[in-house]
Amino acid sequence: MTVPDSKSPDVPTAFVFAGGGSLGAIQVGMLSALVAEDHIPDFVVGSSVGAINAVFFATNPNLEGVERLRSVWLRLRRRDVFPVTPLRAFAASVSNRLSLVSPSSLHRLLKREIRLPSIQSSPLGIHIVATRMLDGTETVFSTGDVISPLMASLAIPGVFPPVEIDGLSYIDGGVASNTPIAPAIRLGARRVVVLPTGSPCSAEQPPKGALGVAIHALNLLVMRQLLHDLQYYEDQVELIVVPPLCPLEYRIHDFSHTAELMQLAEDSTRSWLATYGFGPHGIPHEMKPHVHRH
Repeated sequence: MTVPDSKSPDVPTAFVFAGGGSLGAIQVGMLSALVAEDHIPDFVVGSSVGAINAVFFATNPNLEGVERLRSVWLRLRRRDVFPVTPLRAFAASVSNRLSLVSPSSLHRLLKREIRLPSIQSSPLGIHIVATRMLDGTETVFSTGDVISPLMASLAIPGVFPPVEIDGLSYIDGGVASNTPIAPAIRLGARRVVVLPTGSPCSAEQPPKGALGVAIHALNLLVMRQLLHDLQYYEDQVELIVVPPLCPLEYRIHDFSHTAELMQLAEDSTRSWLATYGFGPHGIPHEMKPHVHRH
């Protein structure tokens, strides 16, 4: 198949935002570098934490919007997203509770920060990916309320409870499609720009605690899925993958290095654009399974 000319301004373009917990801050730095060179998509598709970044960016798709998203990330603390308490963890272990973490803090955060009456009222098209809990079916929300699909897309199994929408239960979009390239193509994209979050390839030890292990395991799963999808679709559309940070040590439930991650990603993306230009350059070596030995 012949992919479209990367220099053509008329190619329908989607920015695809992967999940990755606190590493979602990396996408903010990527956006800053891309938007500074006027690379703006026609629509966005996001899964898990990538869905939050997608929604914020699509609401105000310019440098001012990126800076607002940056300010939100700088205010984030682990307690805003993963308010784990010993009492709730114990209660979950001895009862029928479906989660370690209450979603109330995250729900309040989204309600406070997202200024969008409906998905379709955004300047750019927004598509939020979640997973139907009963059978694992990928579901794309493109109209209606914003908050419920976002909460569903973020509902990491065992960490957050499932979210009910129209009588059906949904969980984290990463279970079915962490980096939703296929939905972007089905929605009409002929150029797909992937903003991955990467994985902590230089961490010296596995994470500790139920929360850390659960999120790390999901990250490993979705990174393998992403690599498979990149290999499958790279000859079908113009596929541009912004290289993630590598080496990367920080855990995906650690929000104490947000500013550093954003700046490193912005610098890295600017360097990548200056060296290679905005176009398909194959699958970055940073995406392939590897570790760094200390």
